[in-house]
Parts: sequence; structure tokens; C-alpha cells
Amino acid sequence: MGENVAEVLTDSSLVVASSHSGDPVAAIGEIAAAIGSLPLAGGLLFCSHRYAREGLAAAIADRLAGLPLIGCTSAGELSERGYDSDGLVFIGFPHDAFRMTQHCFDDLDCFDVEDGRRAVRALTANARAAARPLGEAINHVALFLVDGLSHREELLTMTVQEALGDTLMVGGSSGDGMAFSETWVFHDGAFRRDSAVVAILSSTKPMHVFSANHYRPGPEKMVITAADPIERIVHEINAMPAADEYRRLAGRPGEELDAAFFAAHPPMVRAGGGYHVRSIQSANPDGSLTFYCAIDTGVVLTIGEPVDRLEGMNALFSDLERKVGAIDHIIGFDCVLNRIDAESRQLSREVSALYARRRLVGFNTYGEQFRGAHINQTLSGLAIGR
Repeated sequence: MGENVAEVLTDSSLVVASSHSGDPVAAIGEIAAAIGSLPLAGGLLFCSHRYAREGLAAAIADRLAGLPLIGCTSAGELSERGYDSDGLVFIGFPHDAFRMTQHCFDDLDCFDVEDGRRAVRALTANARAAARPLGEAINHVALFLVDGLSHREELLTMTVQEALGDTLMVGGSSGDGMAFSETWVFHDGAFRRDSAVVAILSSTKPMHVFSANHYRPGPEKMVITAADPIERIVHEINAMPAADEYRRLAGRPGEELDAAFFAAHPPMVRAGGGYHVRSIQSANPDGSLTFYCAIDTGVVLTIGEPVDRLEGMNALFSDLERKVGAIDHIIGFDCVLNRIDAESRQLSREVSALYARRRLVGFNTYGEQFRGAHINQTLSGLAIGR
């Protein structure tokens, strides 16, 4: 049996459990034991890409049959310990305080906007009908998980949030531990590629979605002068080879371009009255840069500078407590580059302890979705009050 942690509280609190067992049967067995006989309206499962997916799906079908469950592979897990890896994390929603209704989009390359809108509107109607037995004062939020290598996040996020109307959405892009090979979304008993799932969570508990980053815009400006928007590749910045010009503007002309460099010097774009990170995924042999998100010729970027992360996160969590009262748990979608940057700045132990203390659980993403935007290098999530 692998080391596991489980937390089951009274008064309709969430069931949160994790396992480090490499055996899918044993890992899901530990989750099933943590749930016990408590009726659940649904659950989330975030897991390392190292698990044998067929074996994990079979174990879920065997031990968690009948439980509405969505999830995805990760670039790292956020468990009761804080930062975690090579395991799985489960979050369960008790039936007496929650309902969860979900819809899966397959074959994202052929995603049709009008069909998508109709599906989400039907989902919203079904969710509201399913939540009626809970009472009159019901809160609704939408959770969104998408294949992190699909390159379809922007279109889906805008479409889904528009169709959701007043129900706000938050979520994350699946990962595979920085391999950038295959990422998977779990729905209806199977791990799926080129897919996304949206779940409406309805509850009598207070819930609040949020998003925050740990950077401010710096003085250096860079204009994308040649790009392939379909592949998210930038060939030129300021009419110069992209990688060289980016390195120069970051003030590090001789350094290797790797994940730690990208995390420490994130490009930011001004949109909607604020600045948002447009993270770089990789530097290519031809001197171009591949981004995690949509990018195109003419976009003006600036290089972000770090702020005091611990101070900012403490302020964020205090604000969440003011909004929802005493916090049951926070479901977090934390960009993997935040984790890499915390390690580079020797902050990972403090950040991990803060997450554990503030009851934040979830996974490290290849991108986050907040309301109608696909974003990078944020901590986004859902705070659920007691």
C-alpha cells in the first residue's frame, strides 16, 4: 500500500484524499476507503501521468462505480501536504450539500461553436433542475478541464462561458509532467485525448472563483513581428529572432532558455484593463518560441517582474475568507511554471506549507481558464465555504 492521506469532516465537508501507491488498484482502494459509505454527488480526480490509464480506469469502475467523476492527468498534484507528485488526489462532494452535472466535448479539432453553446445551455438547465432538492438558495459554478495540448482552449473557454451566462467558470489544462507528449481528461469512466469536460457544481455552500498571478509588468516592450498562430510559435520579436530578442530584453543574453527561465521572465499582455501572462512553453532549434496560449503577429508584450508571492497569496486567501467565510477547501489550478519558479527562488517549501495550511488541493496545470479567458502562470481556483 502507498502512503495516503484522507480527510473527512462532518457537516457536509468535502472528502479530500490522496495516494502515492503506484498500483492503480491499491491507489483507488485507498480513495474508496476514505469515502467509506458517505453518499457523494460527484468527485474530481487529478493524477500523475505515470499511472497506467487503462488500469486506473478499471480500478475506478470497480471501486467507484456509479460515482460521477471527472479529472485529468497533471504536471504535479496539490494534496493535503501542499506540493505533491507521482500520486493522485481525490476531491468528493457530499450529496446532502452538492449536485454535479457534467458534459464532455470530444474531438476538439472539430469543435462547433453553435453546437457547443446548445450543449452548455442544456447542461445549465439540467444542473438547475438537479439542484432543486437542495433548497432555494443555491450557488452554481462551473469547473472546466481540457486537454492541455489541444490548442483549443481559447475557443472553448469563450464559448462555454458565454453559454453559461451568470454561472462563472474556472479550470485548468491537463499536463504530463512537462513531457509535452500526451495529456488526458477523464470522463464517463475513460481517459480521453482531444477532449474537454465542463461540470456545473451546485451547492448550498458559499462558493467563489478567483484568479491571481505573482508578477507585475516591467518596462521592456516587445512586439510580435512574425508568428504562426495555429501552432502558437513566435518566429520574430521586434523583427529579430524571437529567442535571442526575448533573452536580451530579459537582461540575460547568455543564459539557457528553459522552463525556469520562462517562469522567471514571463511575457505579459495588457487586456481587459489588466496584465496577463502569456507563458512560453519551449525554445526551438530554429530560434523560435512556442507558447502555451494563443499568440499572433502584432501583439505587444512586456516582460513580467516578480512581486512578493507569499505576501500576495496571504492577502488573496484572507480575501477569500472574507467572501465565503470559514473555508472548507480551495480547489486550485496552479500553473506548473509557478511551481518551477518557486523552486528556482527557493520558495517551494514555504509555498507548499501555505497551500497545506490554507486547505488548497488540486493540480499543476499547463494553463488555466477563468471566466471567458485562457490564461497562464496564475493560481486560479474555487473557494468553498463551510
